[in-house]
Amino acid sequence: MVKQDLYDKSTIRLFDAATEGGLKAGELGLVTSKKGLGKTSVLVQFGMDTLLQDKQLVHVTFDLHSSNVISWYDGIFTELAKKKNVGNAQELKESIVSKRTILNFSLDNFSLSKVVNTLNALKAGGIAVSGVVMDGIDFAKVSEDDVKAVAEYAKKENVTVWGASTSNGDKLADSVPANLEGYFSAVLHLNQKTDAVAVDVLKIHDKKNVEAGLKLDTKTLLITKA
Repeated sequence: MVKQDLYDKSTIRLFDAATEGGLKAGELGLVTSKKGLGKTSVLVQFGMDTLLQDKQLVHVTFDLHSSNVISWYDGIFTELAKKKNVGNAQELKESIVSKRTILNFSLDNFSLSKVVNTLNALKAGGIAVSGVVMDGIDFAKVSEDDVKAVAEYAKKENVTVWGASTSNGDKLADSVPANLEGYFSAVLHLNQKTDAVAVDVLKIHDKKNVEAGLKLDTKTLLITKA
C-alpha cells in the first residue's frame, strides 16, 4: 500500500499529467541537457517509477560506477519518502530496489545492440524486465541500427526505455540527430534558466514544444511544477 501511495505521489505523475499520459510501454524516451544539470536524476526518477509498481528495472550506465548509480537511487528514494513520511523507509527501500539490475558497459567496446543482447539474456534467465534506463548515450558513437534495435526490443517486449545524452543546444534538432528522432516518442531537455532548471518537453508523440510547466527542484533535483 505504501508503494502505491509513493507511486501515486511520484514526480512522474506530474510529467504524465503535463503530457496527457507520458511515455507508454513499448516506447523510447530521451532526456538531454548540458553536463551537470540533472539528467541522471530525471532518469532515476523514471526508473524509480517502474520499481514502485513492483516491476523489474534495468539501469544501464556507460560512465558511472554501480556505487554511484545506487547512491542516486538512495537519494531519490529518500526525497520521495519524505513527502509521504514513510516509517519503515529502509525496509521499503530494500524491497523496492530488489527488482533493480545495474549493467555497466565500457564506452571503449560498446554498442546498443550489445545492450539489447544482454536484456534478452536477462529475459531468458527469467527476469521479466518492464523498464530500462540508459545513462550516458553518445550519439557520435551510436548508429541508426543500434537505436532501431532498442526500439524493436522495446516494442516486442512491451518495455519502456528512457535514455539520456549530453546536448548543448535547447532545440529538438540539437538533442537528437534528425535520422534518429523518429524512434523517440518523447524528448525532454533540461534548460538552465536564471533561477531554475526547466524541464522542456521538446516532443511527446506527435506534439512538439509542449508547455509542460515543469522544472527541477534546486535542492532535491526532483521534478516539480514551475
